[in-house]
Amino acid sequence: MKKKYTCLVIILLIVLACLALGRIAGNNFINYDDNKYITENNFIQYGINKESVKWAFTTTYFSYWHPLTWISHMLDWSIFGANPSGHHIAGLLLHISAVVFLFLFLNKATGDIWSSAFATAFFAIHPLRVESVAWASDRKDVLSMFFAMTCFYTYAFYAKSPKLTRYLLCLILFSLALMSKPTMVTLPFVLMLLDYWPLKRWLAEGRNNLAGKLIWEKIPFICLSIAVCFITFWAQNKDEQLASIEYLSLFNRVGNSLVSYTLYLGKTFWPANLAVFYPFNLSLSLWKIFISGIFLTVITIFVFYYIRKMPFLFVGWLTYLGTLIPVIGFIQSGGQSMADRYTYLPSIGVTFILAWGIPSLLKTENIRKKILLPATIAIITVMAFLTWQQCGYWRDSLNLFSHALRVTQNNYLAHNSRGIAYGELSQYQKAIDDFNKAIGLKPDYFKAYNNRGFAYFKLGHNKNAIRDYNEAILLKPDYAKAYNNRGYIYLIQGNSIGGCKDAQKACALGVCETIKEAKLKGYCK
Repeated sequence: MKKKYTCLVIILLIVLACLALGRIAGNNFINYDDNKYITENNFIQYGINKESVKWAFTTTYFSYWHPLTWISHMLDWSIFGANPSGHHIAGLLLHISAVVFLFLFLNKATGDIWSSAFATAFFAIHPLRVESVAWASDRKDVLSMFFAMTCFYTYAFYAKSPKLTRYLLCLILFSLALMSKPTMVTLPFVLMLLDYWPLKRWLAEGRNNLAGKLIWEKIPFICLSIAVCFITFWAQNKDEQLASIEYLSLFNRVGNSLVSYTLYLGKTFWPANLAVFYPFNLSLSLWKIFISGIFLTVITIFVFYYIRKMPFLFVGWLTYLGTLIPVIGFIQSGGQSMADRYTYLPSIGVTFILAWGIPSLLKTENIRKKILLPATIAIITVMAFLTWQQCGYWRDSLNLFSHALRVTQNNYLAHNSRGIAYGELSQYQKAIDDFNKAIGLKPDYFKAYNNRGFAYFKLGHNKNAIRDYNEAILLKPDYAKAYNNRGYIYLIQGNSIGGCKDAQKACALGVCETIKEAKLKGYCK
C-alpha cells in the first residue's frame, strides 16, 4: 500500500511541475548570458567531440569551472540546435528529476510520506524556482541539483546500511554536482545536518563516535569542496569579477547579507515582485540591517533552544543559512544584491521547517485532517498559479526586463538589456532611451556605452557612435567589442589605418569579425 501511495505522489509531483512550469517550453532565449552560454558559443555549437569536451574540462570561461554544465549545453545543441524549446524542456526535465529524488529521499529518511510530499511540492513549484528552470543559461542550477538530490537519496541508503560501494557512489554524485555548479561546496555541511535529522545517525553512532566516524567520512567531500573553492576564487579573481574591498566595504557586504537573508525568507512566504536582477544598494538603511540582524538572531536562538524537541527546525534553519553562504555576498561577484536562483538549494531547509513544523503545532489528528489538507491544497494552488504567471515574464527579453523595471528601482542592467531587446527589434531610438537611463544610473557602465554606440551607428549617427565607443574603451581598455565596432566605422569612413588598428586589437582580445571582413575586402593585410 505504501508503495502505491509513493508512486501516486511521484505522478502528482510530475504533473504539478509540468502544469506550473511547462509554459517555459514556448519561451525564447534571452539576451542576458544566453549568448555566452549557448547562442554565440562556438564550442557549444560544435557539439560533443574531443576538442569541445577538452575545452569544457579546462576552461574557466565566464569565471566558472563547471564542465558538466558545458557538456549538457553541447548535448542540447546537438539535439535541438537553435530551437529554445528543447533547451527549456531539458532544463525542466532535470528539475522534475531532482524533485522526484528529493521526495524519495525525504520519504525514505523520515517515513512520513505526506509531509515529504508537501515539502517536495512546495519546493518544486514555488515561484522562486522559475529563474533556475526558465533561464536556459542557468542549466548549472538544475543539473547540479539533480546530482545533489541523487546524492542525498544514495546517502539515505548508506546511512541505513553503510557499504563502501554506496559511499563511493555518494562521493561520485557529489563530484558531479560540483562539476555542474561550484556552489554545491556546502553539501558536506548539509550531509552532516542530515545525519542529525532525519537520518538520526548521531544517536545511532553514539556521541563518542561522532567525531571519529561521521566527520571523518566527510573528509573526502570536504577536500573536493576546498579544491573547487580555490578554482572558483582563482577564476573569478582572474576575470576581475570579485568586488574589491575599496569598492564594496565590509560593512556593505555584511549589511547586504543580513538583509538578503531576511528578504529571501520574505519572498519565500510572499513571492511578489520577483525580478531577474536586483541592483546592489550601497546605501542600505541602518534600521533594515539592524532589524534583519535581530530577526535572524532570534530565530537562530529559538531553533537551538528546541533542537531536541524539534530537530527539523535546527536542520532546516542551518541548511538555509549555510547553503546561502557562497552566494550571500561576503565575497561579492557581480552587481546583484541577491538573486532568486540562489534560493534553489537553500529553500529545501525552509521546506523542512514548514512540512514538519506546522503539523507539530496541531496537537490532535482530527484537527490536522480538518486544517492541513485544505490549507495544503490552497497553498499549492496559489503557488502553482504564481509560478505559471512568473514563467510568462520569461517569454522573451523585452517582457523579462520590462517586468524587472516595474518591480525594482534603479535597475541599470534591466535598462541596458531591454535596450538590447529594442535594438534587436530595430527600435533604435527606444534602445537609446534605455541606454541613456542605464548610463545615468551607472556612469561607468561601459557595456551601455558600447550598446548605445551601436544603436547610434544603426541610425547613421557615426560621430555619436564613435564617441560612445571611445568612452567604453576609456572605461575598459581591453573591451574587445568596442574596438571591433569602432574599427568597423573607421573602415567604412575610409580610415583604413585606424580601422585596421582597432580591428587587430579586437581580434587580439578575442573578437575578430571586423578584421576578417576587412581582410576579405582588402582593407587590411
